[in-house]
Amino acid sequence: MQPVAPAFIASTARAALDAGYHVILEGILDNRGHGAILRRLIAEHSGPSTVFYFDVSFDETVRRHLSRAEPIPVTADQMREWYVSRDLLGVDGEHVLAETTGFDGAVTTILRASGLAEAEALTPCPTRCPRCAEKSSATADLGGAGG
Repeated sequence: MQPVAPAFIASTARAALDAGYHVILEGILDNRGHGAILRRLIAEHSGPSTVFYFDVSFDETVRRHLSRAEPIPVTADQMREWYVSRDLLGVDGEHVLAETTGFDGAVTTILRASGLAEAEALTPCPTRCPRCAEKSSATADLGGAGG
């Protein structure tokens, strides 16, 4: 694997963290190709970090892929070459979500376990970001909630 993608992902996440954003880094980030750089990103981040692993079997992975609105053109055989069962990052406090966890359950678990459910926004939105301020103002003029 070329090191460009993992380094790009980590530098983008680091830039967002340094700018004061809460960051949720999501994707198929295998331990072999991304593990070292992700562990370094976590170790170098001065704020809290929470790691989640969605433990989904190969058969369920294929089923979900085929049910996507726009699946990428790969076969189950190609996916089998990439699939690694229980490919945990191996950091303290890593949370494992069972494949039976639905979308809402996963979001709720991630928000609560990470503290983001109660966290204050660390960025200037919506009060200083021009696009969000305009949207918030227009919504308030209509009597609705902004954001």
